[in-house]
Amino acid sequence: MLTRDKQRELRETIFRHLDGIVTAPTAHALSERGVIAHLVGRETALLSEMTARFDANEGYLNVALRLLASQGWLEQQIESPPGDVTYHPTDRGRVAFENVGLYGDVVDFMRYSGEFHPRRFEIEPFRRMEAVYRGYRERPGSSASDDEVVAGVRGQIFAHIEGALFGPTIVRLGMSGMFHKYFMEASFRPEEFHEDAESFGRLLSMFSDLGWFAERKGTFRFTDEGLFFARRASAYGVTVSYMPTLRRLDELLFGDPDALRSDVGMPELHVDRETNVWGSGGAHAAYFKAIDSVIVELFNRPIEEQPRGIVDMGCGNGAFLEHLFDVIENRTTRGEVLEDHPLFLVGVDFNETALRVTRGNLARADIWAKVIWGDIGRPEQLAHDLREDYGIDLEDLLNVRTFLDHNRPWKPPEQATEGRASTSTGAFAYRGARVENAAVEESLREHFDRWAPYLRRFGLLVIELHTLPPEVAAANLGRTPVTAYDATHGYSDQYIVEIDVFEKVAAEAGLFVTEGYSGRFPDSELATVTINLLQATGA
Repeated sequence: MLTRDKQRELRETIFRHLDGIVTAPTAHALSERGVIAHLVGRETALLSEMTARFDANEGYLNVALRLLASQGWLEQQIESPPGDVTYHPTDRGRVAFENVGLYGDVVDFMRYSGEFHPRRFEIEPFRRMEAVYRGYRERPGSSASDDEVVAGVRGQIFAHIEGALFGPTIVRLGMSGMFHKYFMEASFRPEEFHEDAESFGRLLSMFSDLGWFAERKGTFRFTDEGLFFARRASAYGVTVSYMPTLRRLDELLFGDPDALRSDVGMPELHVDRETNVWGSGGAHAAYFKAIDSVIVELFNRPIEEQPRGIVDMGCGNGAFLEHLFDVIENRTTRGEVLEDHPLFLVGVDFNETALRVTRGNLARADIWAKVIWGDIGRPEQLAHDLREDYGIDLEDLLNVRTFLDHNRPWKPPEQATEGRASTSTGAFAYRGARVENAAVEESLREHFDRWAPYLRRFGLLVIELHTLPPEVAAANLGRTPVTAYDATHGYSDQYIVEIDVFEKVAAEAGLFVTEGYSGRFPDSELATVTINLLQATGA
């Protein structure tokens, strides 16, 4: 049985592993192009000057440098009024930059593994992985003569390497059934899981070396530490799903910014969507439960004060709608009168594949719903379609969505406020070009403006992802996954802002958090996820 302190320590390891999956390829790409040496050689460095000097894509370069700031290696200063960004190497950063070459082998392996199927265990990657692991384990650690900063940074880098090396494999094991109850509760031999017992045995031996398995006479059994990681394998999923992007950072930073852009309807190039959905499912379940009290309250009201139904913009695979229906049917007074007062459920998505999956999943769950195409940036079109095709007004429904507003297609603001000073510390890009933070705020406000007319009666129940200022992230390494969020979202043209910025901009559009219907995760200054019921004024 693991103590609470031990569980806290292992949770910190997961967060540091996630840091490593994005930091290793980022630092390596910057080092290979000379950006790291440029930073070491001066007290301050301007983003614009580095962009010109290294012929970089300024938006993605800014994402990369801010990532290093969140690891405590740089300090970021955004000029006011909005203009350039200055980066200053820290003492920890100078030590890290002297050791950035340590990432070389694991980054080469990350690229090499992209030549193979992402969810099959093939022989050659096993062999290469084992060679990289041996080299990693044989490197000298901190010595007694190292000062606290040097020892801390080297430990940080080794945790990064471990995460970059093993994180994708943890995900593959999780998706392939390795963490099934059978394997967790009994000893097993490698051939029970994989036909290439010799190669798979080597992998299990590496995990045993990390303390995850106990090995005895050719059989393996999970340790308590191994079970802790196995049960949280999905925590790695979303970050690992962006491996196609992380493998090609050099091209994104210094080459074609559209290298991973795919046409509408074509397979995505920047993300492994199957892995993304698997990882998201594990993470989102906790948030789904957290909103239950809001749903119960709304659908326990007198029937004339209840929404006619729910519309989920960005329905994905339909899991959120299925969960909400289950809560309403089994835990509310509305669930007792569905025959007389049916629940009008609408799943909306931009992606035709998602629509097909949602239809299938809801049908199998015996849930009646309309599943239609829609664009989060065009609520007026959705309102028209619902009224014309189904005779229902959008404002009569409870609007819900999960982790979608930050991932809306970029629209430059139509009416920028002169002299607007953003309070966000984020690094934002669109197709490689830097997007100023004030423009991100203005675009978000206009996005909310378009939705406000439909949110006066029942509002928008939204789960959203947020960033943290780099100095906060750097002061709390191992306590937040925000560095990984910032990297994967920044490199893929998504726009996560701080909680206070999100709420401020919503208020500018006349959308306010309904008291008693909000939550932060975690419930501290390190919150990166919020749940809010936003309601328009005039309700």
